[in-house]
Amino acid sequence: MNILFVLGGLLGLVLGGEYLVRGAVALAQRVGMSPLVIGLTVVGFGTSAPELVTSVQAALLGAPDIALGNVVGSNIANILLILGLAAVIAPVAISGRSFARDGTVMLAASLLCLGAVLLGQVDRLAGAVALVGLAAYLIYTFRSDRSGAEPMEPLPDQAPSWLALVWLLGGLLLTILSARFLVTGAVALAQAVGLSEAVIGLTIVAVGTSMPELVTSVIAARRGQSDVALGNVVGSNIFNILGVLGITALIQPVGVAVQIATLDIWVMLGATVALIACAFGGRVTRRQGALFALSYVAYVAVLLV
Repeated sequence: MNILFVLGGLLGLVLGGEYLVRGAVALAQRVGMSPLVIGLTVVGFGTSAPELVTSVQAALLGAPDIALGNVVGSNIANILLILGLAAVIAPVAISGRSFARDGTVMLAASLLCLGAVLLGQVDRLAGAVALVGLAAYLIYTFRSDRSGAEPMEPLPDQAPSWLALVWLLGGLLLTILSARFLVTGAVALAQAVGLSEAVIGLTIVAVGTSMPELVTSVIAARRGQSDVALGNVVGSNIFNILGVLGITALIQPVGVAVQIATLDIWVMLGATVALIACAFGGRVTRRQGALFALSYVAYVAVLLV
């Protein structure tokens, strides 16, 4: 039954995330948002809805290691696995001006997360600081990109507004229910097979909640919309720390497992720095993407040994 909960939860997250993002993008296009802003905000934050719901419910169910592991593991997967696979499909171009802003915020958020983890707890004060930072980032992003970016052309088969709203609300509801099943099943499985909740959060839950990002980034890469793929990953990572972890900590302070403090947070920071290093070359090449993906496989192997 617990395995069915996990599998059903994962499937529900994929479907819910797909319709949530589809509806959100369709609505965003109608107000003339640029591809970069859609990737950073609507798509990036929309695809992080599973992480938000899952982490909050995990914290409330008394599984803080899953709540924090989900955020850290998702950020690692977003860069190494998701962006890596997207770059293998098509090299991902990096705009120097935009990434200078967004990459700096992503790095600052990662350092904030590192500081909280090293202190041993993500408390309500850290959560409040994170949410204030998120609000400031969103305001600045909309103001700076409103005048300079070209709006995305509506797709020929773009859904009407009412249908996009149905997709958005239906996807959100399915995501919430699926996250509940996933967390319940994952906690029970961790106890049954002797794996720590931190490892379950860093692997099964993290990858499961990152499925919408994976689907969205791969599709964007295949369509040649590398700015959406990159914006999706960067926006998701920013929101995972400032939004997901911030909201979760405000509701329920999150303790830190020793493994996350000694290994996983450093892998997350290393992946963030690696992406920033790629920005100096102006793109994530296919070779770099393959290296990212292989690094993720090696990381998961270390966790499971």
